[in-house]
Amino acid sequence: MSLGHALRRIVEEYPLARTDPPAGHPLAHVIRKGAPDELRRALAPLDGPFLVKGSPGRGSNWATVPWLAVFDPAVTTSATRGYYLVYLFPAHREAVHLSLAQGTVAAIREHGPRSGDHLRASGARLRQRLSDFSDVLPVSAITLGSAGELPEGYEAAHILGLTYELDELGDERHLRADLATGLAAYRALKARGGLIL
Repeated sequence: MSLGHALRRIVEEYPLARTDPPAGHPLAHVIRKGAPDELRRALAPLDGPFLVKGSPGRGSNWATVPWLAVFDPAVTTSATRGYYLVYLFPAHREAVHLSLAQGTVAAIREHGPRSGDHLRASGARLRQRLSDFSDVLPVSAITLGSAGELPEGYEAAHILGLTYELDELGDERHLRADLATGLAAYRALKARGGLIL
């Protein structure tokens, strides 16, 4: 397997996989173990202590939007808070977003029904701070094709990134170069004060 192959499997197989229970499902294993292993291999030449996690959901429920994330442990070890680099798989199309994103659950807890507005405003300010990445990570808004607190929170929490259609996941060299660019933006945000505005 390669990173591109792992991402493609999730994009292609997730809609049908969700019709079965996640416990013991081969795709749940790919998202929790196989895809994170491939992402770790892609990260190996890029220096740094990174924590990689994939989530197909919790317990007996598939996630509406599965994810595969890279965390700098000095910033966060969880998708709930801080900021991190993440692959998000929309429910409504065969694509994947590479997103530099803010933690959603912490914002929901702190700001309640205003969390989306807070995250979008924060993201706009952070994009200005990372304006030197706007040409290489030009996607400033994403859609995940699903209603609900978490998918809508992930959309609002997006700072910048890229979107891949299914046929773009075959170019491993390109995916790895984009991953390096995403990590450069992640590191730049950390060096420029993180979420402190």
